[in-house]
Amino acid sequence: MCLAVPARVLSTDGARARIEIQGREAEADASLFPVRPGDFVLVSTGLIIQLLDPAEAEEQLRLLAALEDTAPR
Repeated sequence: MCLAVPARVLSTDGARARIEIQGREAEADASLFPVRPGDFVLVSTGLIIQLLDPAEAEEQLRLLAALEDTAPR
């Protein structure tokens, strides 16, 4: 099973996007959607699979952070 996570687009270069996921930078394939810096997206295995509403993305990020805080170490 794959997990899709919300990310923020930092920059684009053609069909590639530099994204921020939970404080880390990564690259993702942006060939399915036209994205711009500042957009929130859903990323699965390095592929942007959905554009997100900013409020929805913030809520998902908040919930993920809460889960991480309660996860056993």
